[in-house]
Amino acid sequence: AQPREQPLLEPVLPAPAEEHNGTDGAKAPKVSCEERNTTGIDRFTLQILNVSQDLMEFLNPNSSDCTLVLFYTPWCRFSASLAPHFNSLPRAFPTLRFLALDASQHSSLSTRFGTVAVPNILLFQGAKPMARFNHTDRTLETLKDFIFNQTGIEAQGDVAVTEEDWEGPLPSVLTKGIDWLLLFSVLFLAGFVMYATVRTESIRWLIPGQEHEHQE
Repeated sequence: AQPREQPLLEPVLPAPAEEHNGTDGAKAPKVSCEERNTTGIDRFTLQILNVSQDLMEFLNPNSSDCTLVLFYTPWCRFSASLAPHFNSLPRAFPTLRFLALDASQHSSLSTRFGTVAVPNILLFQGAKPMARFNHTDRTLETLKDFIFNQTGIEAQGDVAVTEEDWEGPLPSVLTKGIDWLLLFSVLFLAGFVMYATVRTESIRWLIPGQEHEHQE
């Protein structure tokens, strides 16, 4: 049997400090997106991947269309507070695509794209991650500024967060559960500290005279 190939960590360039959405300081977009044809589409909404769906099935490596992908967990309060704002984005940018996935159900993807904390928002061009949303202030306005600064695509002017956005598709109400990403991070850190401690003790005993330093 052939050895199983380990997933590679995809490099994602951090987005620089966001600039205001104004014409005076307008610059060329960093990501050139192919905008999709919206003819015949009546309802613009995001799609949430279930546990059996693979993100790569929804990203076309041979195209230049852009997709904003959210890694979240339903028991993370930051994900819950972001939810209504992210739910409204497809109406603000109908020519872009929006996906969301539960990071605890897609651990391999979380590792591949460097998701060590949620929520994590990545802008993809085709199947390549191009930028990461780095703001701690996660609102519709900051998300619109991020997309505009990266792609040059302006948001629809009449879009606001509505009552329906608070209801879904992304849940804005916390559900009880274990934050596996946090638990994994804590266990990894604890294991590293234990390993470093053992290594330090081993080296100390190998140094001549160190084993007698506490003896009278």
